[in-house]
Amino acid sequence: MGRPAGWMQKLTGRGAMRSPGAPSHRNEMERRFWLEVATGITSEEAAEMIGVSPAVGTRWFRHRGGMPLFMAKPVFGRYLSFAEREEIGLLRAQGVSMREIAHRIGRSPSTVSRELTRNVATRGGHLEYRASVAQWKAEMVARRPKPAKLVIHPQLRHYVQDRLEGKIRDVAGREMAGPRPAPFKGRNTPHRGDRKWVTGWSPEQIARRLQIDFPNDESMRISHEAIYQALYIQGRGALKRELVSCLRTGRALRVPRARAQAKAWAHVSEEVMISSRPAEAQDRAVPGHWEGDLIIGLNRSAIGTLVERASRFTMLVHLPREKGYGLIPRTKNGPALAGYGAITMANALKRTVTTLPAQLWQSLTWDRGKELADHARFTVEAGVKVFFTDPHSPWQRGTNENTNGLLRQYFPKGTDLSRWSDQEIQAVAHTLNTRPRKTLGWKTPAEALNQYLQFAGQPSVASTG
Repeated sequence: MGRPAGWMQKLTGRGAMRSPGAPSHRNEMERRFWLEVATGITSEEAAEMIGVSPAVGTRWFRHRGGMPLFMAKPVFGRYLSFAEREEIGLLRAQGVSMREIAHRIGRSPSTVSRELTRNVATRGGHLEYRASVAQWKAEMVARRPKPAKLVIHPQLRHYVQDRLEGKIRDVAGREMAGPRPAPFKGRNTPHRGDRKWVTGWSPEQIARRLQIDFPNDESMRISHEAIYQALYIQGRGALKRELVSCLRTGRALRVPRARAQAKAWAHVSEEVMISSRPAEAQDRAVPGHWEGDLIIGLNRSAIGTLVERASRFTMLVHLPREKGYGLIPRTKNGPALAGYGAITMANALKRTVTTLPAQLWQSLTWDRGKELADHARFTVEAGVKVFFTDPHSPWQRGTNENTNGLLRQYFPKGTDLSRWSDQEIQAVAHTLNTRPRKTLGWKTPAEALNQYLQFAGQPSVASTG
């Protein structure tokens, strides 16, 4: 004999629900996870911060396409929390009355009564309150799923899909096939690989154009955010997953804004910002404060440039190829063989610093490039403090930018800079250092620097640095 029909309805006031099996992680945990992700850390690190396995964090991030949506919003206080449900379970097991439980947790007795009726565990046909099962039931009932607009509106879905992956055509209307791309594997578009030629409208362009193409049809409206959700979130079923490759970035998952910024400038902290640079560097009164950058050429070639702010004395850093460049296939996160990887760059700068007296190396101001990501080791070993400019502020290294413009006379853009030897680029530095400057009263940078060294009782320096 089985249980009579409708037995659970009579016991709990709710129809039968599937068994949860092992209690899953609560929505509260996932909300905490997304708050940690918003700070810029990875999903694995965020998972460890809240006490779940890295695999769970990765699954949460991929399942929601990197978009927390409602998970980013706190739960209203009108709903019982898991901590309150645990308290109810403990007090109920101790035989405390419903009114006393309600008084202790600061809730209405009717709220506790409904909780102990609706969300109890019913295994074995008996009512037994467990906080984990009650939380699971409450979260299941709280869901209010509704079909996405692109699912129930075929004309709108076809319009959006055609603007994303439509064929490109010439002025005569003939289709252009373009290259044959690699098959979609659920990841980002391949680095430096062929991509499918498509119309490639952005979701915002699609959403705005709908208002022009269908001015009198209010059903042909959708927000750009809804299009992104249809592309990134699993289970929406509105657009094909591989259409993410038609977006300009080609990302398979959305990247949190804080994480994108952290990736680009993870090596720059508040302590090494230009605002922390000594005031004497700003007024150029004392030599020893430098500005630096790279000039880039073809085939990932580069030359390091260093300019002393007070005297405009220029030093060039030779950055030859590392052994194996051009022979070892390029791999993601592989060795930096082009000559200006972080470790190679720090070592080259350290060798350059030793050619001048220590008093001439008080600070070095660089842009935010990753080539100086190893600046902490360089500071310890060379004794030179490194500071970085603000984002998108090349004018904070104006002397260096001006010098780079002068150097382009000798090293034009679009040329391979690796063909020049150290002796040849030092000859160019010598040329600039022996050229008179109006800002120096028509002295040369070498004369201005030597004059300071003679006043300080130090030997003069060579004009090439």
